[in-house]
Amino acid sequence: MKVSLIIPVYNEAQHLKEFLQRVDDLKLQVEKELVIVNDCSTDGSAAILDSFAFRSAHRIIHQTVNQGKGAAIKVGIARATGDIMGVQDADFEYDLRDIPALIQPLLDDRADVVYGSRFKKSGEQVHRTFHYLINRALTILSNFSCGLYLTDMETCYKFFRRDILANVYLDSRRFGFEPEITAKIARLKLRIIELPVSYYPRNYLQGKKISWKDGFAALRHIIHFNFFVKPVSCFGPDLPKRYLPSSGHWL
Repeated sequence: MKVSLIIPVYNEAQHLKEFLQRVDDLKLQVEKELVIVNDCSTDGSAAILDSFAFRSAHRIIHQTVNQGKGAAIKVGIARATGDIMGVQDADFEYDLRDIPALIQPLLDDRADVVYGSRFKKSGEQVHRTFHYLINRALTILSNFSCGLYLTDMETCYKFFRRDILANVYLDSRRFGFEPEITAKIARLKLRIIELPVSYYPRNYLQGKKISWKDGFAALRHIIHFNFFVKPVSCFGPDLPKRYLPSSGHWL
């Protein structure tokens, strides 16, 4: 078994070397692959990536045009080779030490998808009020729209079996990946688990890029992907039949 961590990078030079050291040192129960997509950084991140002495299996993709986090994730999915794939931001808001627990249900065949929730009870939760309220509101709207009961739809930490994620058609180029992937997998017959994760939010001076405009965009994505996109257009032909609902009405 192999786990691929898909890591979008855009202008993270301030702390990128330290982050790379931590993720390179991360020990998992299985083989680890780092798939790093540099989304046309302009601050020296590319040079740091190219000069870092990785010990882990890794792939570095440099995009020549900035396209957004969602587009970078899509490129990473296409290049990843792991049996399990998940997204990791190139900063320290999430704790890498949570990853072994998040992938365990997938390794044990107890889940097909695992979300790491910042809002389930844990000992390391600190939130900024504005972002907390926005995230909770978007999660509630997403739940009503897609029929899942999640506590944190917008979480970065999402881990998938390869045969699921590699067969979902993705359209969002910026931060719409979270509501889009949630809306689409909600239409499948999947075992989805949420586990608590630690969270240490950074501010804009520390490099945070998501803004209130992305909150409105997420609202638009929730409505669009849940109500205006037909399920038959969401998935590739190689999606295993066992994930399809028994009723044909979803098509």
